[in-house]
Amino acid sequence: QVQLVESGGGSVQAGGSLRLSCVASGRTLSNYAMGWFRQAPGKERIFVAAVTWSGGPTAYADSVKGRFTVSRSDSKDTVYLQMNMLKPEDTAVYYCAAKSGYLNMDTGSLYEFWGQGTQVTVSS
Repeated sequence: QVQLVESGGGSVQAGGSLRLSCVASGRTLSNYAMGWFRQAPGKERIFVAAVTWSGGPTAYADSVKGRFTVSRSDSKDTVYLQMNMLKPEDTAVYYCAAKSGYLNMDTGSLYEFWGQGTQVTVSS
């Protein structure tokens, strides 16, 4: 079993930045991919970004490329999502998730473990 705990959400004005953190525990994640997803009110949960636990390949949704950066820390068992140049349309609950294997990192249905989510609100 894997436990994921997100933090770092909050309220920010358009153009601002936030850094989300996801602390993982419970088992070895050496062959896992770590994804970030978001769900806006009344909408489906969608893929944002992902990184392999080894810190190798990354993937991004087109809507966040060039603004968001996903990374992980070896020493802290933590995955980060640095969000810059935030827009009101980035407002959502952001979820961290883990899946075994590195293929199809943008497919939410393949993720086995999910955090509880953290709210990000961007005002114009």
